[in-house]
Amino acid sequence: RRRDRGEGMSDELRERLRGMGLHALANDYDDILSMSIKKRWTLEHALHYIANREEEEHARRTIERRQRTSKLGRFKPVADFDWKWPSRINQPTVHDALDLGFMRENKNVVLIGGQGLGKTMLAKNITSNAVQAGHSALFITAADLLLDLEGQESASALQRRLKHYARVAVLCIDEVGYLNYQQRSADLLFQLVSKRYEQRPLILTTNKSFSDWPSIFPGAACATALVDRVVHHADVIHIEGKSYRLRESTEATKRGGPRRATAKK
Repeated sequence: RRRDRGEGMSDELRERLRGMGLHALANDYDDILSMSIKKRWTLEHALHYIANREEEEHARRTIERRQRTSKLGRFKPVADFDWKWPSRINQPTVHDALDLGFMRENKNVVLIGGQGLGKTMLAKNITSNAVQAGHSALFITAADLLLDLEGQESASALQRRLKHYARVAVLCIDEVGYLNYQQRSADLLFQLVSKRYEQRPLILTTNKSFSDWPSIFPGAACATALVDRVVHHADVIHIEGKSYRLRESTEATKRGGPRRATAKK
């Protein structure tokens, strides 16, 4: 009965600790208690150990939260990227981006290439590395971004959304150029790029060369200025070759099996 009463008290204490945000102590309570008795820790020693564990747990939970809010979803790790498949890719520049060199220099990263060459896969890995390093990040397609901005019902609401996208440490905009947009969209994207200009970096993926960007925003007077803001202080990575997804599909067909799902773009 004494043991049951003791376990009940420990459960109650764990809930109180969780309520105070002491998750590591709540989760490892039995181990910490046993270790402190076995090693005959002083109260100060035990408190130092608990403080260290709480800092580690706080950092872990913060990264998990930022990973969720980044909207990255599932993606293949860069270790799965076939560097031999593209006929053209600047590996040192990609690796520098993965190492977050662009953040230290406050530069944009632009990945240009056709479909199925791994632009999105690389962009998501770069963004994820920023999250793991403790930065806030957000991954969003150009279509969803502009749909959100265009859907704001008032000027004040629009400014709040622009500030939201401008505030995040790393903003990754995927699939710029896959659709054509009206002048209003170009103006909104230009406003956002201007707010982040030389303040916080962008990661962009596009299937269009910069000379073709005016065709994405036909009639938009700011298209050239938009390109200038994006490429000034930017690492531009060209990826050329045949579609990796097409290769997988062809190989799967030859094997007589279904095409394996892939996150590459």
